[in-house]
Amino acid sequence: MPTRKLNIPVAAPDLSGNEERYVVEALRSSWISSTGQYVKRFEENFAQACGSRTAISVCNGTVALHLALLALDVRPGDEVLVPSLTYIATANAVRYVGGEPVFVDVDPDTWCIDPQLLEASITRRTKGIIVVHLYGHPADMDAINHIAAVHSLWVVEDAAEAHLATYKNRPVGSLAPVATFSFYGNKIISCGEGGAITLSDPHLELRTRTLRGQGVDPDRRYFFPVTGYNFRLTNLACAILCAQLERQEQMLTKRRAIFAAYRARLSGVPGIGFQPVAPWANPAPWLFCITLDEEQYGRTRDELMALLSEEGIETRPFFIALHRLPPFREESRRREEVLPVTDRLSATGMNLPTYVGLSNTEIDNITDVIKRLRK
Repeated sequence: MPTRKLNIPVAAPDLSGNEERYVVEALRSSWISSTGQYVKRFEENFAQACGSRTAISVCNGTVALHLALLALDVRPGDEVLVPSLTYIATANAVRYVGGEPVFVDVDPDTWCIDPQLLEASITRRTKGIIVVHLYGHPADMDAINHIAAVHSLWVVEDAAEAHLATYKNRPVGSLAPVATFSFYGNKIISCGEGGAITLSDPHLELRTRTLRGQGVDPDRRYFFPVTGYNFRLTNLACAILCAQLERQEQMLTKRRAIFAAYRARLSGVPGIGFQPVAPWANPAPWLFCITLDEEQYGRTRDELMALLSEEGIETRPFFIALHRLPPFREESRRREEVLPVTDRLSATGMNLPTYVGLSNTEIDNITDVIKRLRK
C-alpha cells in the first residue's frame, strides 16, 4: 500500500490568539486606514519589546529599509556596505536612493557580516553599513559599531528575520541608530505584509515620520515642506500585530522547542551541519537551517530539496549570493569582490519547515526522510 504523501509547508503564520477579535474591532470602529488605536498600541508595544525609544510602523520590510536610508540622507554615488548573503531587499533599498551596495563576506561563526573585513571595503564614498541579523542570529554589533564610529559611518540593523533576538542580553532593534523589521507572512511575528523602524533619536524620528506620511508638516495640515512617501501601515494590520505580540513568549518557546527537536534528531547524521550560535547571542528561532556536505551526505542540497518536495515537504534554499545576481554582479566584478564563505553557504544551506503549528510527529517525518535519503 503506497505511503500517504505529506503536506508540510516551510512556514505558516499562527493566528490563534486575539487576531480575529482585534481585526473585527478595528472594522467596527471604521478606523481601517493608517490611523487608529491599534497603530498607536502596536508602535508602543513593539518599541518596548525592542528596547528603543520609538517604533514607526510601515507597509513592509523593504519599505522600512528604503525609508531608513532616506531618513539618513543617502544620496546618489554613496556606497553602503552590506552582506551578500541576504535577501535582495537589503541591496535593492540602497539602489532605490541612488547608492551602491558594496558586498562584504560573512563570518563563518555567525553567518553575519564579518567585522574584520569591513575596513578593507571602506572608501571615501562609504557612508554606512547595513547589518543583517541573518536567519535570526545577531551580528557582532559592538565590533561593527566600533568600526563605524572610527570611520564616521552610520549603522542600520536589518532585523527582518530576527524578531526578539538578543545580543549580549540587549534586544535587536536597539543596537544601532536605526533598525528595520519585516512582518511578512513567514516571519515570527506577522500581519501578512508589514514592517517597522525602531530608533531612539527624536530628530531622526521626526524626519522618518515626516517622510513616511507624504512629507506633511506635523504641525500644519496639508503643508508639505519635503517630498515624502506613503509608507504607512493600516490599523487592521496593526490589530493583527498587537495580538501577535501578546503571545510572543509562547511563540518563541514553541519555535525553540522545534529547533531543539531538529538538532536532537539530526545530530550525528554525516554531512548535516547546523547554524552556529555565538556565545553572546540568543538568536530568534525563525527558520531552522542546515548545511549539506555533498561528499559526506551523498547528495547535493538541491537534490535533497527536490526529493523532500516529492515527499510533500517544502523547504527553501539559502539566499543566492547577491554579488552573483544580474543587478549587482558587474559592479561586484569591477570591485574584484571575493566572498568564499558567502558562496559556500549559499550553495549548501537550506531551511526546514518551522512554524508554531508544526507537530513532533511532523518533525519526526521530516527528519526520518532526511536520514533515509542519505546515500
